[in-house]
Amino acid sequence: MASVARACTRVASARTFTSRPAASSTTRRACARQTFQTSSRRGYASGPNSASSRTPYLIGALALAGAGGAYFYLNNGTLLQAKEGSAGETRGVFTPTKDDYQKVYNLIASRLEEKDDYDDGSYGPIIVRLAWHCSGTYDKMTNTGGSNGATMRFAPEGDHGANAGLKAARDFLEPVKQQFPWITYSDLWTLAGVCAIQEMQGPVIPWRPGRADRDVSMCTPDGRLPDGAKEQSHLRAIFGRMGFDDREIVALSGAHAIGRCHTDRSGFDGPWSFSPTVVTNDYYKLLLNEKWNFRKWDGPKQYQDLASKSLMMLPTDMALIQDKEFKKHVDRYAKDNDVFFQDFRDVLVKLLELGVPFQSKPEDRMELKPTS
Repeated sequence: MASVARACTRVASARTFTSRPAASSTTRRACARQTFQTSSRRGYASGPNSASSRTPYLIGALALAGAGGAYFYLNNGTLLQAKEGSAGETRGVFTPTKDDYQKVYNLIASRLEEKDDYDDGSYGPIIVRLAWHCSGTYDKMTNTGGSNGATMRFAPEGDHGANAGLKAARDFLEPVKQQFPWITYSDLWTLAGVCAIQEMQGPVIPWRPGRADRDVSMCTPDGRLPDGAKEQSHLRAIFGRMGFDDREIVALSGAHAIGRCHTDRSGFDGPWSFSPTVVTNDYYKLLLNEKWNFRKWDGPKQYQDLASKSLMMLPTDMALIQDKEFKKHVDRYAKDNDVFFQDFRDVLVKLLELGVPFQSKPEDRMELKPTS
């Protein structure tokens, strides 16, 4: 946990509040929450910082090590908790409820508040990227890939160029997994993406559990995720493979309102918006209203805003206003944040569920309460 003194000092510098020494855990958490909310609203001002699991279901059970005994994750999402040291004796069947998932959500949210020393003050954007990249490998023709499996845990997939830097997100969530060993990585990563969106003032995203973790044999091939250096034909090929149309492609692209690119990962550099830890429709407004030129530098082709020279856009971003079918959706979202939120909400639900063999129904999705 970031020290109270450091967190309060940050609040003081950003909001001219007077910091006080912490006297209790309640005070520490209040200060951390205030710091996170302040960072979520601050604009970008400074320069950029430099037995096989091939079957679609788990027929048996997956043993999970956990405090106080072993958890067995069954195919239908039910968990059997065995008493430590027992021989066939069990405590009974444990089926997680919405309250259990809310506790997982709350822990992720509290870590987002406390761990405010990443990038622009939040791990939120890279957590969203983790959820998106573990889901965006889906291929509708072969019904492979997607969030079911969490195969990015293994080197073949974790080392793909598009996933560079995501170890930071996986490591961030590991303490959550340790505290709640019954949740699969596949469910944890997608739930964390929902949490990050909501805690960064985005729409409430319906979510449901039911994903199972798989082994290294289920890693997807490289090349299934978008390449920012390409243009509209590439976008339609990549997203079309997953089953998305033009409107959904543009809506998902709105996630570029948050986060930034890094030269040591994608090769590109900089944030897309002035508030990279807040979910808004600013991405679309900036695309339409700013003047964009090629950046003169030694890196890959990217665009730079003419006015401040502090923002960037990728060729795939500019393709959204160069293609008339894409642009009409950019116009819609730039004009109305509520319209964007509704479409973004729906398409994110679809993305996170691609290829998952749920035994639950769509109406079983739950809406977890934001903490901020």
